[in-house]
Formats: sequence, structure tokens, C-alpha cells
Amino acid sequence: MRAIHVLLTATLGLLTGHTAAKAEIAYPWCAQYGSLGGRNCGFSTVEQCQAAVSGNGGFCEANAAYRPALEVPHGARPRR
Repeated sequence: MRAIHVLLTATLGLLTGHTAAKAEIAYPWCAQYGSLGGRNCGFSTVEQCQAAVSGNGGFCEANAAYRPALEVPHGARPRR
């Protein structure tokens, strides 16, 4: 019974850690808000960013922290 408890706890810890890592996604565009102040780096496209700053004197810039994921070609498999 104790072994099952340890296994379940370890599995839950791994799943929780994996979910937390997914939450740390960086997006390629940042909005620097003008009259409102503040910054939001949660935009996938420059058009989304421009819509967010429209009318408030803000501007958009590339997110220096953004690192695109490496894409694996379709059908490619890792060697074992």
C-alpha cells in the first residue's frame, strides 16, 4: 500500500511539473502601452499586438526572450 502511495505521489509530481513548464511559453511580440503604461509579451502576431496598442499611444516590438520551438520534419523519427 505504501509503494502505491509513493508511486502516485511521484506521478502527480511529474505531471504537475510538466504542466508548469508548458505555462512558460514566450510569444514573439510585445506591446508597450503608451498612456496606460505596462508591457504585455503575449502576442503571436504583430497584428494582434498592433490591435492591442491602437489608440493608446503604445507600440509593438519583438520579444527578445522569444525562442521558437525546433520543428521536426514531418515523418522524421529520432534514432534509438
